[in-house]
Parts: sequence; C-alpha cells; structure tokens
Amino acid sequence: MAKTYNVVTYGCQMNVHDSERISGLLEQAGYVRMGTGDEHPDVLVFNTCAVRENADNRLYGNLGHLRPVKTRKPGMQIAVGGCLAQKDRGEIVRKAPWVDVVFGTHNIGSLPVLLERARHNAAAEVEILESLDVFPSTLPTRRESTYAGWVSISVGCNNTCTFCIVPALRGKEKDRRPGDILAEVRALVDTGVLEVTLLGQNVNSYGVEFGDRYAFGKLLRATGEIDGLERVRFTSPHPKDFTDDVIAAMAATPNVCHSLHMPLQSGSDAVLRAMRRSYRSERYLGIIDRVRAAMPDAAITTDIIVGFPGETEADFQATLDVVRAARFSSAFTFQYSKRPGTPAATMDGQLPKQVVQERYERLIACVEEITWAENRKLVGQTVEVLVAVGEGRKDERTGRMSGRARDGRLVHFDVGSLAGQVRPGDIVHTTVTYAAPHHLNADGEPVSHRRTRAGDAAEAGRVPRTPGVLLGLPAVGPPAELPAPTAGCAAH
Repeated sequence: MAKTYNVVTYGCQMNVHDSERISGLLEQAGYVRMGTGDEHPDVLVFNTCAVRENADNRLYGNLGHLRPVKTRKPGMQIAVGGCLAQKDRGEIVRKAPWVDVVFGTHNIGSLPVLLERARHNAAAEVEILESLDVFPSTLPTRRESTYAGWVSISVGCNNTCTFCIVPALRGKEKDRRPGDILAEVRALVDTGVLEVTLLGQNVNSYGVEFGDRYAFGKLLRATGEIDGLERVRFTSPHPKDFTDDVIAAMAATPNVCHSLHMPLQSGSDAVLRAMRRSYRSERYLGIIDRVRAAMPDAAITTDIIVGFPGETEADFQATLDVVRAARFSSAFTFQYSKRPGTPAATMDGQLPKQVVQERYERLIACVEEITWAENRKLVGQTVEVLVAVGEGRKDERTGRMSGRARDGRLVHFDVGSLAGQVRPGDIVHTTVTYAAPHHLNADGEPVSHRRTRAGDAAEAGRVPRTPGVLLGLPAVGPPAELPAPTAGCAAH
C-alpha cells in the first residue's frame, strides 16, 4: 500500500503556499494524502513559523505528544521544515530525538530524498542550506483550493526591521522573471482558478534584482490581459517602496481587487525609527489618502505591533491616532514578541507584560469600533462573493455559506432557494443585511448566482496541481514496469 502523509502548517501565506509544494513533492514521490478516518500518517510534516515565541511552544508541544505515537508506530516518520527549522537546526533533533528529518526554507525540494535517506540509515537527517537551492515555484504543487491560488513573485527580504527574524531565515530577496509568473497564473486559470494572490515578503520591491523599480505595477497590469482571471490580490507591500504607479495600476486594471494590506506596525515616528521602518506616519497616511482618491471603495487592512521596546504611552496614542485616521477595514494586531537574534531583543526599555496587555486591549477596542462602523456602511449594498470553503465556522448550524467580497471582506450569506446549487468557487451577488466588526451577513435571497469552472472542479473533487521537474528524487513503492522490448537493438 502507498504510504500516507499529512502536512501541518503554522504561520503566514508564504508557509501555506510552501505546504502546497511539500504536498506536491510527496505526491509526486508516491505518497498519498492521509484520509479523514486515519489516525496517524506514515509521514507527518510540520511546516513551521518563527515570527512569534508561541510558534516554538506549539511545535515542541506537538512533538512531545507524538513521542508515544512513534513508539506504537515505529515506521512513522516526522519531518520539521520552515522558518523554525532554519533557525533551530540540529537543536530540534536534540530536543526531540524521535524527529527523522529537519529541512530549511531553502531546500524544500530535498524532502523526499531526506525521508528516504533517514529511513535507509535509521538515523535523523538534518539539512539546512544557507541560500536558495532552487526557486520554490519550480517544484510540483498540490493546490488546496479549486478557485484561488497563491503565486510567489519573490522570496526573501532585503529590509532590516529590528523586530523581524524573517530576512535571516528566508534570505535576501530573489525575484522571478515576469514571464514565469504570468505562465504560472495562466496555468492556474486553465484549471479553473478565478483568483490569484501574488506573494512576496515585500511585493512592491519586486524588480530589484533586474533593476526595474516599476516592475510590480507592470506585473499587475499584465494580469489584466489574462482571460478568465477574475480577481488579483497581493501581499504584502512595504510603505517605503509603495509608488503611485502601483496605485494607478490597481485603479486601471479591472481584475485587480480594490483591497490593500499595508503594514503600519506603529503610528509613532520614534518607534518606527527604532523599528528601522524607513517611513513615518505622515507618509503612511499620504499613501492611504492617494489610494482612496483613486479607489474610494478600497478596503485597507494592516499589521500593528503593541509594546515594542521603549514604546511610551504617547507613542501608543500616536498609533491610535493613525488607526482612527486610516479607517482600516481590518487589522492584524500583535503584542511584541522578543525573538532571539533580532536587534530589538536586546534593546533597552522592554515593557512589562501587563502594560503591553492593557495597551493591546485598548487597541483592539479602537480597531473594532472603526471596522464595525466601516462595515455598517455596506448594509443595503449588493456585493459580489466568491464562495469559499471553511470561511464560516457557524455555517453548518446557521444554514449559510461564506466567501469573500472583492474588497476582501468576509461575507456569510443565505442561499435561499439556491440550496444545493451553490458550490465553492461559484460567484454569488447578494445584499448585505447586517454588519459585525469582522464580517458581513446577507440573509436575503441571493440576487444572482453564476456557476463557474472552479465550482465544477470543486463539485468533481478535482485539486489543481502545478507540475515541476524532479530529477533523481526517489519514489515510494515498487518501480514502474519497463516497457516490453521491441524489435532490433532494443531486444538485446
């Protein structure tokens, strides 16, 4: 029987997309995804994050729970990859000797070989490369969604933010050629995918390797020429590199969604300086103003860190001021987490936990007051929803389905007389009847429903796969039979 696998993912969209590649690699090597009724797979891969301290605790806690499982199932293999593996390296095997493979962010493609080597040698294999082995998008990919796909335009980061460990773990920025990116997008669209998200640690510095600072705006415009591609998103830009040509491209390209995730981190110029973020609050708000002037319906989301070393009450109030001025539709808020190896970890002025917690709670209250007010403006409006899987945790109980509007807002909607006809990947137009801080409800009869090729794929259970090139990687199971000999030399 074929060996089974499962991938557990922590962290950002980059990790989610890397996990799709890990799944593609394992399936090309002969493994099959673990069934829902199976207790434990033959190979369990943890694709880890190292941005926050609780990521370490989650990984080592899960590894601890698996020790007795390995004892009961000695043929099972555990692999740890991603950013935490790049950081901790052999320390993972020292803390959890029952781990079989550790691989880093730069050598995802080595996983099948490392699993086979560990199995053959009955010893742990740890392989961490210091630079990219092969651009990840050349690897085979098992896509998780029939209707939306991630497309990496770059990996790595050239910034030096004092709180961030990512550049040390992902390396310097490496850009893909525009033609390769567009070819991958077209390949996804050919399978029925309607929406792509262009991924990079800093997407609007795209082009730095080949000397074109306007490359990202050109890439956005080029996506508008791809037939069948209905939605384009991107994440994440950096305010220091954000240029007006990107705003113009967003406004002029019909399939580019009017949604923008623009990390703020802090509204205090002093804290931004300490973070080594090379913009200030005035420039940040200026970008927001220009985006809204070009696209009044734009929904803008952000990241904010509370409790950075040295942050005063006045600094925190400056953050609240920017939040109120920017009118975000959503914000990912974080309490500062000290990460060993970053400059901020050794800075003076580390704040007590209770101070950070109290400010965090005030920030959440401020953000939710604004997001609720902004969402209430949409009550009575008709929105286009791309129906999704797993977005609404209460959908089964309430009888609703869920999806994302073009601006990225989460919408829970009643299917009404269309019950049983609407599939994930289909497009529904529906009227908003209620707003909450984090979602919209549409409880009337849908205005319209359009069946799509993505919906057909979801109904048929087809999973998009992007092929890659694997040379010399071992497969699992017996080798394929050789073709029967023919006449002439082949018979000898």
